[in-house]
Amino acid sequence: MVRRVAVVGAGSSGLACIKICLDEGLEPVCFESSDDIGGLWKFKESLEPERTSIYRSLVANTSKEMMCFSDFPMPAHFPNFLHNSMLQQYFRLYAEHFDLLRYIHFQTTVKSVAQRPDFPQTGQWDVVTINKDGEEKEHIFDAVMVCSGHYTHPFLPVSDFPGHETFSGRCFHSWEYKDPDSCKGKRVLVVGIGNSGGDIAVEISRFADKTFFSTRQGTWVIGRMSSSGLPLDMIAITRLNSILMFLLPKTLVNWTAERALNHRYDHTLYALKPKHRLMDKRPLINDDLPGRILIGKLVMKPSLREFKGSAVVFEDGTVEENIAAVIFCTGYIANFPFLPPVLCGGPRGEFTLYKRVFPPSLQQPTLAVLGLFQTKGPIMPIVEMQARWAVRVFKGLSRLPKKEKMLSIIEAERKRNMKSYPCPRQAALQVDYIPYLDFMAKEVGVRPNLMRLLLRDPGLWVKVFLGPCTPYQYRLSGPGQWAGARQAILSQWERVTQPFRTRAVPEPQTGRFTLYSVWLIALAGSVMTANYLPQFLLLLPW
Repeated sequence: MVRRVAVVGAGSSGLACIKICLDEGLEPVCFESSDDIGGLWKFKESLEPERTSIYRSLVANTSKEMMCFSDFPMPAHFPNFLHNSMLQQYFRLYAEHFDLLRYIHFQTTVKSVAQRPDFPQTGQWDVVTINKDGEEKEHIFDAVMVCSGHYTHPFLPVSDFPGHETFSGRCFHSWEYKDPDSCKGKRVLVVGIGNSGGDIAVEISRFADKTFFSTRQGTWVIGRMSSSGLPLDMIAITRLNSILMFLLPKTLVNWTAERALNHRYDHTLYALKPKHRLMDKRPLINDDLPGRILIGKLVMKPSLREFKGSAVVFEDGTVEENIAAVIFCTGYIANFPFLPPVLCGGPRGEFTLYKRVFPPSLQQPTLAVLGLFQTKGPIMPIVEMQARWAVRVFKGLSRLPKKEKMLSIIEAERKRNMKSYPCPRQAALQVDYIPYLDFMAKEVGVRPNLMRLLLRDPGLWVKVFLGPCTPYQYRLSGPGQWAGARQAILSQWERVTQPFRTRAVPEPQTGRFTLYSVWLIALAGSVMTANYLPQFLLLLPW
């Protein structure tokens, strides 16, 4: 019977695992290699090998109500999109509220995790750790939860470009980037158009002489704000929109949403337009990128081809001289050197995981890998649900399919995703936000029963079905039910609006307005439909 659980890492997923283990009556022991909680979101001035690293200005792309823990709403006065320092503050509040810190061994690195000789019968693991003094210690655990993240080993393809050996400037990965100080007054190239690349390129363009942004395929760009300045994810990620996305023709949704985006700024004119359709891949989330292009401080360029002295040459033959630095925002390689090699199925150590959590090769499902996925929605609610599902599986309260069935499901999902992500490694990581959450929630026994909710609590049903799919929905019933979930859902928009209330705003004086004819009403309706239908379709989840 599973009792002691090793948790590797004390970031957001590690904290959730500790708390969920305690809720389920298990004994978590967490090993954190650094001296603090927070994982990826803990900013440090210095670089530490094989640890995550973020830039000083990093702000979350998902709003506070969508990314919080399901039984611990963020403080109402927190802004809707948090700077990394405030998110770190939230993690500390969470850890202190649930008394999680006493289960964490800081500055302790996991050296190895190996199956015990009697693993087929017991499912137990031998775990070897090293503390800050270099002392090794052996442990026996009934289960292991890997929460160490996959942003620790940067992928730096400098050697793929001829002339890099003689390039006079500096080439480095975004993992090393902290702030734009070293780029002041210089000409800088940023390679790779993910969210980090967009943030870094925009920030550097405020200080550099000129910033160039290189992309192979382009991207669709959306901002954090929706209509009326509300968080886009709270308007877009709803159960209703998820159903509409399934029912409406994808071609129609793409055409209408792209039209609405181009109405804001023409992606062709701004040299942003990609080869893929909007709904096929994750868009770039950035509020300032088009504005920096508009004033000429940021210049879009095609794929980098080669280096020549201090110059860079692009695929279209254009050359930019006197480049002082090239920053590669080219992603990371998922690498877990402490795990058994038999769990790694790819040439770069990527995992074959059933539903992005369980290695199907294990005879006993007592090891779970959390956070190794990509989605178009918030990350933290998924990681928390992965932890809840994993613990139920450890305890035998949720059963996995046979190995052959799991492998066939993995392959089918990979093939489906390769229509949008030709790279097998990328295709294997993709999950659809609400369907994936609901699948795990069903396994745990906490998926909202919409029909029962409609009959018993229609007011709450409206919020759950038509409103944002916030994490509290998965605490309304079943294992881990939280008494405050209903009120958290009913008051979520109050917490969204509270940070804006920083001054009293006088109400405008209203006068009488009379519509004089039926045709004017019809005209107004036509105008509203023409204006808002494309915006509505744009808000559907990607």
